[in-house]
Amino acid sequence: MQPVSETNQLLGYPADARLLIINADDFGMCHAANMAIFQALTEGIVCSTTLMVPCPWSPQAIAILRDNPDLSFGVHLTAIGDSLDYRWRPLLGGDQVPSLVDETGHFYVFDRMDEYFAQMDLDQLELEFRAQINTVLDAGLLPTHLDWHSLRMNRKPELFDVMFRLAREYDLALRVRERPLIERVQRAGLPVNDYDFLDSYMLPTDGKLDAYSQLLRELPAGLSEWAVHPGVADAELLAIEP
Repeated sequence: MQPVSETNQLLGYPADARLLIINADDFGMCHAANMAIFQALTEGIVCSTTLMVPCPWSPQAIAILRDNPDLSFGVHLTAIGDSLDYRWRPLLGGDQVPSLVDETGHFYVFDRMDEYFAQMDLDQLELEFRAQINTVLDAGLLPTHLDWHSLRMNRKPELFDVMFRLAREYDLALRVRERPLIERVQRAGLPVNDYDFLDSYMLPTDGKLDAYSQLLRELPAGLSEWAVHPGVADAELLAIEP
């Protein structure tokens, strides 16, 4: 028997409907990502994107969203970097949120996450995330949801309290990864993905198309989400991700 999805019912779909969101993460990270994501939104099967407000190319991404108000997007709350090769800083600056930056004034990178979490001040994190959301709202844009970039909630569960509080306050949906946190949102009577979302980086490059085709055929009842990361394979992107 197929499971009954309360999210389906909250969204006005039959409980046994198979729903899929294909979301392009990292809008604003770089020019190559912006161009590929916009093309995927307007010519492909991607139905939403999430904006990395602190990143260097977010002004262009915001301009694209302003010029295309029908595009669905969320805020990809950002407080960590991926590597030392391409960095970003908090909107508020290291003087206001010193626990969020390393010795260079940039966000910590993924490889130093445990060190980062040990010193992180959650009040400062909330201030930074509010600044990111408010930047989007002040630009006249209306996001649909929140998610977050590369933070691992299982290593610091109290992070989710910040996300959940902001989602409730700003009346935005949440994309959630870990099963206990999905159930927490469900208990609050709010729509949420029924399953851990699928990150495109989890699938090997070889055979990826066949893997997606198989996953689509086997898609369960309820709301699923696939997070993809489009990018134009140009010199910029190859320098960021050799």
